[in-house]
Amino acid sequence: MRHKVAGRKLGRTTGHRRALYRNLVTDLLKHEKIVTTEAKAKEVRSMAEKMITLGKKSGLHSYRQALSFIMEKKVTEKVFAELATRYKERPGGYTRIVKLEPRLGDGAPMAQLELVE
Repeated sequence: MRHKVAGRKLGRTTGHRRALYRNLVTDLLKHEKIVTTEAKAKEVRSMAEKMITLGKKSGLHSYRQALSFIMEKKVTEKVFAELATRYKERPGGYTRIVKLEPRLGDGAPMAQLELVE
């Protein structure tokens, strides 16, 4: 039984899974829209929202925390400069998941993860 076991393993080791999440969050914040599987989108959504919340706090400690997770410094600067001001009045819910057609190769359920306006 899986009572109180959070998160998805996605058939990867811990390090591989963490690197995947970091890359997906970085790409989402950079391009503001990514297409991936539903399971990955659901996992990445909370991490991306935490990064935007850190941007809204706008302190040195928050900046360094975001920099330790986001792979590119320019993306971190974008979070603190552009995205933090965009979502200043919004209390949360910065992302949206839109379900797409299944992937042709293996039929995996696909989704588009995007930042709301």
